[in-house]
Amino acid sequence: MRKLVFLFALLLLTINTNAQELNCLVNINYNQVQGSNTQVFKTLQQALAEFINQTKWTNREVKPEERINCAMNIIINSRNDNTFDADLQIQSTRPVYGATYETPLLNIRDNDFNFSYNEFEPLIYNINSFDSNLVSTIVFYVNIILGVDADSFKLKAGEPYLKEAQNAMLQAQQSGLSSWQNVVGKQNRFLLIDNLLSSKLSDFRIGIYNYHRKGLDNFSSNPTFAKQTVEDAVIYMENLFNKTVGNYLIRVFFDAKSDEIVNIYSEGPKTRKLNRLTKVLQKISPNNSSKWKNIN
Repeated sequence: MRKLVFLFALLLLTINTNAQELNCLVNINYNQVQGSNTQVFKTLQQALAEFINQTKWTNREVKPEERINCAMNIIINSRNDNTFDADLQIQSTRPVYGATYETPLLNIRDNDFNFSYNEFEPLIYNINSFDSNLVSTIVFYVNIILGVDADSFKLKAGEPYLKEAQNAMLQAQQSGLSSWQNVVGKQNRFLLIDNLLSSKLSDFRIGIYNYHRKGLDNFSSNPTFAKQTVEDAVIYMENLFNKTVGNYLIRVFFDAKSDEIVNIYSEGPKTRKLNRLTKVLQKISPNNSSKWKNIN
């Protein structure tokens, strides 16, 4: 009996010490195609959840509590037999040191997600070829999640994961699908990874690190310093705007951070660059101007 208890404890230890990197909630919304057989969507939802959460994406040893909380919401717009037209919403969060709060890192909407899927078809990714737009797109965004999360803890630590996302993009270009191609004026997967790895636009990744590791993670110990550091990091994003007007990374940043920034600067002690902050926000993210008016 004691041996059985020991073996069970050892099994639990093995599971805990080899936890995978992601804790991803997958949801498929098929309300717009209710007339068809809906079981395929339930099967796909379960298959994707298992694929994302049970695959070991890195060589890191990850504890269960260190897994990245994220979500992928697939909205099916139409269906033609085994071919689907959909939108994909990708979200991820990161814990803040010394707090129970999780800060949003990504909130990306991909409106060009077309794929084929046969029920019970295995989801397999080959790093050296393009076989499935469904799998390649999921792998691409998994590595975007891993890369941006790592960047928020250590300066440019997400490089290997972003390189994996780039490889998924390069292989998927064989498909000819516009979402993977360099199309002028189109904010797609190609542009996202191209900008993230661009040395010219490295201010984004520097800003992500400063905002989170130097800023938010210090709120519990020194809130005034932390608030000022977050402020400096947001102002720093103006560098991106000055290099390329309409930069996709600015949209990525504020789609995730706009509400949080308003909450941070709507209460508590004043910071020395608050007026500068509001001017920069109005300049580089005018779509959120109604939110910025709540900063005081």
